[in-house]
Amino acid sequence: MTDATALAADGAPAGTTAVLVLADGTVIPGRGAGATGAAVGEVCFNTAMTGYQEILTDPSYAGQIITFTFPHIGNVGANAEDVETAGGAARGLVLREAITPPSNYRAQGTLDAWLESRGLIAITGVDTRALTRRIRLGGAPNGVVCHAPDGRFDIDALLAKARAWPGLEGMDLAKDVSCTQSYAWSQTRWSIAAGYGKQDAPRGHVVVVDFGVKQNILRCLASAGAHITVVPATATAEDILAHRPDGVFLSNGPGDPAATGVYAVPMIRGVLAAGLPLFGICLGHQMLALALGASTSKMHQGHRGANHPVKELATGKVEITSMNHGFVVDIDSLPEGVTATHVSLFDGTLCGLEIAGKPVFSVQQHPEASPGPQDSYYLFERFMGMIADHA
Repeated sequence: MTDATALAADGAPAGTTAVLVLADGTVIPGRGAGATGAAVGEVCFNTAMTGYQEILTDPSYAGQIITFTFPHIGNVGANAEDVETAGGAARGLVLREAITPPSNYRAQGTLDAWLESRGLIAITGVDTRALTRRIRLGGAPNGVVCHAPDGRFDIDALLAKARAWPGLEGMDLAKDVSCTQSYAWSQTRWSIAAGYGKQDAPRGHVVVVDFGVKQNILRCLASAGAHITVVPATATAEDILAHRPDGVFLSNGPGDPAATGVYAVPMIRGVLAAGLPLFGICLGHQMLALALGASTSKMHQGHRGANHPVKELATGKVEITSMNHGFVVDIDSLPEGVTATHVSLFDGTLCGLEIAGKPVFSVQQHPEASPGPQDSYYLFERFMGMIADHA
């Protein structure tokens, strides 16, 4: 790692075709992959060893450049099935090694080609352990990743871009990744024998509010028996209730929950007043907490990975979960009648809540992401059970 002045004066090392420029002036040279150009965002790290394609297409990563701590990325290639959204998600990625050639029977192409097709910019050859330590100590910085095959970079301009980016705090990104009109969903989870299935005997109608929903969340809800209608993030309580749902789901998504909550919190309060079963995940969990009177705050480095232990307080059961969040519900801010249900065993932060005596609950982790591999699937069944009991 060098500072901007040194690189600008001395030139990039031989073979440099990409740089990562941090807002504090640090310039990290490397080799480019994927799309060319420059992308600005918050530089975070993810500790997962698998699932890179799902991670890169998770809308919750909008506005972020992902540093993968696992060095060998690309070994399962890329395919059309392992995506979480067709729209926007991560802005770029940082890798230790050059992209690994695919060696998997499901691969339809290389990760490099897939990155280029989605406009994702990558830098390889970075000491990701050093960068991760830097983020752990100093927090997630703003930065720009730039890929230029000719090796020519305007470092001053890239640094100015990194410093001008306002950061995720106070930023509403849900509108950028949400659907723009309602649609129905019936696809169920993937199986090795049959691929994706279809829900043709639903047990209840669930309206999903799309703040950046992952498709596998929809599949898990469908597999649990839901007939699903997805509505935009800006839908009002009246819009949602007009669909006559049996339950409402608040999805994951990017950005600051307080910013998205400006329009989402009144909607959530309207749904709560209607007495319907309600389930939230990630951003949906955070905004449910805001609607109930709790507060949220920006985390130092966030939780991102597929190895996060979460304890269910009622049973003592520990679940190995997938997480992706840079904001957290302040556990001490929960109002009377709202109970903590899950906590992180890494740092004790709140990972779940419920309203006493009501069919309303939420979790911070991603139960659809299968790191355990099925430790948290019961949450979808719990929600559909609440819907059946409420009918």
